[in-house]
Amino acid sequence: MSIGSGESRTVLVAVPAHAAGPRSTGGFDLTVPTALPADSTVTLAVPAPTFPPSPVRPGTTSFVVTFLVALGISGWAFLQQGGNPGTLAWITTVLWTLPCSASLLGVAGALRTVRRLRRARREPPPPPVRDAFLLVVVPTIGRFATLPALERAVLSYRRCLPVHFPRMRVDIVVEQGCEALARIAALAGPQVRVVVVPRAYRTPAGTRFKARANHYAHELRIREGEARDDVWVLHMDDDTGVDVDTGAAMARFVHAQRHRGAAAAHLAQGVLTYPREHGARRLLWLADAVRPACDLSVFALTTGTGTPRAGVHGELLLVRASVEAGIGWDFGPRAIVEDAQFALLFADRHPGRSDWFAGRSLGAAPASVTDLVRQRERWAWGLLELSVNRAVPLRHRLLLLHNMLIWACGPLQHVAVVLAAGALLGDLDTLPVTAVLLPVWAMNIAYQVWTYWEGLKLNTRASADGRRRWWERIAVVALMPLFSLWEAAGVLCGVIRFVRHGETTFTVIAKPL
Repeated sequence: MSIGSGESRTVLVAVPAHAAGPRSTGGFDLTVPTALPADSTVTLAVPAPTFPPSPVRPGTTSFVVTFLVALGISGWAFLQQGGNPGTLAWITTVLWTLPCSASLLGVAGALRTVRRLRRARREPPPPPVRDAFLLVVVPTIGRFATLPALERAVLSYRRCLPVHFPRMRVDIVVEQGCEALARIAALAGPQVRVVVVPRAYRTPAGTRFKARANHYAHELRIREGEARDDVWVLHMDDDTGVDVDTGAAMARFVHAQRHRGAAAAHLAQGVLTYPREHGARRLLWLADAVRPACDLSVFALTTGTGTPRAGVHGELLLVRASVEAGIGWDFGPRAIVEDAQFALLFADRHPGRSDWFAGRSLGAAPASVTDLVRQRERWAWGLLELSVNRAVPLRHRLLLLHNMLIWACGPLQHVAVVLAAGALLGDLDTLPVTAVLLPVWAMNIAYQVWTYWEGLKLNTRASADGRRRWWERIAVVALMPLFSLWEAAGVLCGVIRFVRHGETTFTVIAKPL
């Protein structure tokens, strides 16, 4: 398909062996329909003529209120304390002060986002992007368990993105012989094609899993002449959809790069949200409220100021195709957090050239506690592997090393673990050894409450019913100790697998909605 022609009719593509290039082997032909069935008519979602406040705008009240309450209670308790601090007090002084640097980064990022979105409210809606091509790349494992989410996501791309990107295409990347291939092939049609990765395909570095599929699609773009400055690649997961606000935010970002000249950004990241109706279990949906707030704070500060040293997400990741062509995804057989590794290599080669945009994706929360723990286990394991990977310059791994040290200590910081240790020691005094640390502890607590409170707000706004139930607000804060226990369990499992240095695996959780 020629990008320059503006044509939107696309069919399933499987690159034959003779066209696969020197880095791949094997291939096959597959016949598919060239148009969608009659009952799959897509209606474009046209935005309102006025630009409303950003749906990802955060608040600060929850942080301020929690900080004052936590400082007041802890200050009163410290004044009531008598005698010298015990062993447990020294332990908690270290463990519960450790996250302060991460909290400061988060608070700085959140304040930056608040100021940025206030300025953005005065900007008019962006016009459609007619001089650039948007290519949405969606790797999928091709299982029936993930198919409903994939179908939902692809439909959202076709409905919402052409409003702001008239020239666009969706590439669904699947493995040859995957169980749902026939059903996925039926999705091919106008503006959608299915790219099949041959079983025999190998990268030079032996990369596996999702990064292997990304690298195959990356090589295909180069062969087809699509690795150009005017082509933007939007990386999405197979459970992650979009809405019209997503396209508007990306269009605003792409238009802005024209006026930045040599300082134009080549990469940008948005906000991951999780609508209520995409969660199979309400409890798990509440537990995932922490994720959007991280995008509003830590990632908005690092990626949004030009250098994504904290990593990026593998979805809602917008990259200039010509720049991605110089990095690729061939990171070796142990790479299981390819998105973070791509970000650190980008930071090394293109410092100051990333940004953040106020658009959201619509994902799905894990369907079970086991899935949530396994997901966090893979993240922790992969990030620990990456933090000691010398292929990435040390200066770009320092923030990751810092974050992983704090995250790896998470199981020891959990209040249940600390109280259990205190019971064994016969000492339940958990206050710090000096009152100077009380504001630091209050800030840590306030930031954690803010992440869940604001994350719930963003996930609710992304839902079909945008109202927050009164009990959801109470539950998301009251259940934070339980949620952090699940997070700590995943991190602990990841640390164990990292220490054992066993064979890497890539966990794909079910996405039934």
